[in-house]
Amino acid sequence: MTVADDAGLLQILTMSKTIASVGVSSNPEKPSSSVFEYLLAQGFQMIPINPAAAEVMGLKTYRDLRSVPGAIDVVQVFRRPEDVPPVVEEAIAVGAKVVWMQEDVVNEAAARAAEAAGLKVVMDRCMRKTHIRLLGASRAT
Repeated sequence: MTVADDAGLLQILTMSKTIASVGVSSNPEKPSSSVFEYLLAQGFQMIPINPAAAEVMGLKTYRDLRSVPGAIDVVQVFRRPEDVPPVVEEAIAVGAKVVWMQEDVVNEAAARAAEAAGLKVVMDRCMRKTHIRLLGASRAT
């Protein structure tokens, strides 16, 4: 199901612990890096997915979702819309609960595939901005 209401978004943010961030950059100037850093500071277990980087903010990166040991609650997507379908396929395969496509990332077909597999979907929303709006920053960033 696509989640767009505050109650649903709040439930995702409060029930989720582990976030795999697909396409996060090791460049601190990129928006994906600041979102990753903020969520890490809020206490989420952040897992960087970037085959081109060895680490992001001191954390080992993984080349894809299938390489991640352990459960993933949310797959956060920092990729172009046309690159989302394979990410969704992996999210389904690893048993993720939510696919969260960041601002300007919309892929209706990928969203339908995720929903058909029982995943919740958020599209075109910044996880950091949503967290701040609904929960406020609980730790220094």
